[in-house]
Amino acid sequence: MNQQLIEQIVGEILGQLGKSPVQLPERAVPIAVSARHAHLQPEHVEVLFGAGYELTQRSELSQPGQFAANETVMIAGPKSSIERVRILGPVRKATQVEVSFTDAMKLGVKPPLRESGNIEGSAPITLIGPKGSVHINEGLIIAQSHIHMAPTDASRFGVVDGEYVTVEADGIRPIAFRNVRIRVNERYRLEMHIDTDEANGGFITQGSIGRLVKPNDTTSGQAVGVTETVITPEPVSVPQSFEFTKRLLSAEDIALISEQEILVNKGTIVTALARDTARELGKTITNRK
Repeated sequence: MNQQLIEQIVGEILGQLGKSPVQLPERAVPIAVSARHAHLQPEHVEVLFGAGYELTQRSELSQPGQFAANETVMIAGPKSSIERVRILGPVRKATQVEVSFTDAMKLGVKPPLRESGNIEGSAPITLIGPKGSVHINEGLIIAQSHIHMAPTDASRFGVVDGEYVTVEADGIRPIAFRNVRIRVNERYRLEMHIDTDEANGGFITQGSIGRLVKPNDTTSGQAVGVTETVITPEPVSVPQSFEFTKRLLSAEDIALISEQEILVNKGTIVTALARDTARELGKTITNRK
């Protein structure tokens, strides 16, 4: 979806509402909020729904060839369960469940923050369907925020596959998303994906439009109360340390920090659950001298 098409769609909608078109920010990027969901491998579809069963399409998703299925499952952890978790199709070679950190606390599980598809060594979870149940030893993750784009978009924005950028939301509750991964593929349609916790933190609603900002861009701040993306001058890897400046470090903070080392000031309160979460995710908490 290119800039001209985005502007045309928004213009048509505002025109139908009798409103004057709003000038979209240059290099606009649509934002989508991804709720908890599951991807299933073929044999698990049959265990959960019956022999020979195939997923049925409920609605198309923004990414070509992807769809939300009519089918849902229950996911169960040590503490609790969550019903009606939507299955996304088509089937995959490995079952994967994506939840938010809030979901994880309710379930009593500690999934790592990972890019979708990277499930090696991730958390276990049980899926329950109308015909049976499946326990997977790995496959439960909290999805890393990312931006899908086609090669033409990547060229237009000056980014490359695997690059990490910062996304700032300047709405009524300003928030910055660090280490948002760029994913480039000819099959992709331009769109940023965040989970419900991230969206709630910034009061971001489905269909928000952001702006990918170059370091020398002098028009920063002109987005219409939406999201901006700041790209680094050249491709970089994820930073190894993060300077935490708040007085209280919680488990939620740990999950949202992608760096492996978290530097805290003397006197910072670190909760017991935060220390447990850090150990589970392979992160270290270091006191600054």
